Amino acid sequence: MSQNARQPSPARTQTGAKRPGVVVAAFGRHFEVRTAAGTVHCHTRGKKNGYACGDDVDIAPAGDGVGVIETLHPRRNLLWRSDAFRQKLIAANLSRIVIVVAPEPGFSDLLVSRCLAAAASEDIPAVIALNKADLAASLPSARARLQIFAALGYPVLELSALADATGLTPWLQGERAILVGQSGMGKSTLINALVPEAAATTAEISSALDSGRHTTTFARLYPRGDGWLIDSPGLQAFGLAHLDTAALEAAFVEFRPYLGRCRFRDCRHDSEPGCGLRAAVDAGMIAARRFEHFHLIRAEIAAARRANPDWQGR
Repeated sequence: MSQNARQPSPARTQTGAKRPGVVVAAFGRHFEVRTAAGTVHCHTRGKKNGYACGDDVDIAPAGDGVGVIETLHPRRNLLWRSDAFRQKLIAANLSRIVIVVAPEPGFSDLLVSRCLAAAASEDIPAVIALNKADLAASLPSARARLQIFAALGYPVLELSALADATGLTPWLQGERAILVGQSGMGKSTLINALVPEAAATTAEISSALDSGRHTTTFARLYPRGDGWLIDSPGLQAFGLAHLDTAALEAAFVEFRPYLGRCRFRDCRHDSEPGCGLRAAVDAGMIAARRFEHFHLIRAEIAAARRANPDWQGR
């Protein structure tokens, strides 16, 4: 063979040495994968980047101490968000989602509904953690805003990450869980309390903007006992463009007993006569605020589909 002949790359010469691992951090097209031999910095082949924290993968050596992700194993579920033109994979193979809110700064109950719908659409059990429960002055208002979710059976846990976060511990034991929520809710402080070795960065609240400074810029998985816990970047939006109307209806769990009861099969649950969902709202069986959330999200999804008729998820 001449010296000018093309030599196979290290990745190609060693593809038989694949080993399993789990994605523990995802940033762009670069990932950290934890294997039995340690954590390996990995990339993907070509432009493929459809991996999330919690994904079970096989990797192969690619030279210079890095690896390449070769295989994605089937997922149990996938938590992700999307709008008309973009999608963001958040985490995979979850057994619990913890939605973190706090009395200060103010939280969006619409964002809570979005997170709950995303979780329900993937059959991920959800709990709500009301952090900073020591803020006595603003706590009653936060409790009142969460009542519509507690009434649906979603556990609402009151705690203070700076004082005692053990109230969340029984809900994480042996679970593959993720903390999600707006910036400033105290997710990273909770991570530090629940996984002390994480040493996650925290920041003070910007009271002028009534929002927190972003301290987590990418999702990271921390082993915890026989499970793990993922810290995720603060959410300011949670698009659900990947859900069609039927999936969105089913993702509002209190709608399920009334679906199929409308007079018209194509009922939009607006002002049509004989609407089963609106009758349930009028009877107090569905909270008016949740019904409003449904319509807001559905309108957003419809706008996304109009903006990009060729939209395809994942």
